[in-house]
Amino acid sequence: MQNSQKKLWFKAKNYGWGWYPVTWQGWLVLIGYIGILQYRVVTVHQMFDTVSSFTWRMFFEVIFITVPLIVICYAKGEKPEWRWGGKKI
Repeated sequence: MQNSQKKLWFKAKNYGWGWYPVTWQGWLVLIGYIGILQYRVVTVHQMFDTVSSFTWRMFFEVIFITVPLIVICYAKGEKPEWRWGGKKI
């Protein structure tokens, strides 16, 4: 299947850099990401009693959870680029 015929789950934003979901699969990935992130905040919060240790652990948790999201967006979305009002002509 050629790239132009590929069904995109995410489209590049018109302003700034990044993607937004355009299919149910994209929305499912995003909702799953948010759900996993919320679950980890609650479970990690229960493990630590100091704000500093919680903050450092969550910093690494967010990175660990966000990297797969970015990989999926790259694989199933348009090429991201900095835009300010639409695609380049």
